[in-house]
Amino acid sequence: MPVIVTAVFTPNEGAFDHVVAALSPAIAEVHDEPGCLLYAIHEDPNGQILMIEKWETAELLDAHGEGDAVKRLNASLEGLLKEPVEVTRLAPIAAGTEHQGAL
Repeated sequence: MPVIVTAVFTPNEGAFDHVVAALSPAIAEVHDEPGCLLYAIHEDPNGQILMIEKWETAELLDAHGEGDAVKRLNASLEGLLKEPVEVTRLAPIAAGTEHQGAL
């Protein structure tokens, strides 16, 4: 069963562009990881950055979390965030059409 993840990044005042610059190389790198179906960032009107991820399995997500790309990403975010990244794992509840009813 796929696993959906949200990660909320809260940049320090004036650091929004720096956080995006830190996230961007990781996105390209993670797209090549086994099990990555979606790994994308979005700007929230409140100034936060929301990452939405979709992984084939929890095991592949766990491997990603222990991988070098995440380690490099965490190092590049050092000093740029107001608070720790808020990560939430979600399980899809399919509804509606197969294509539109789940990420």
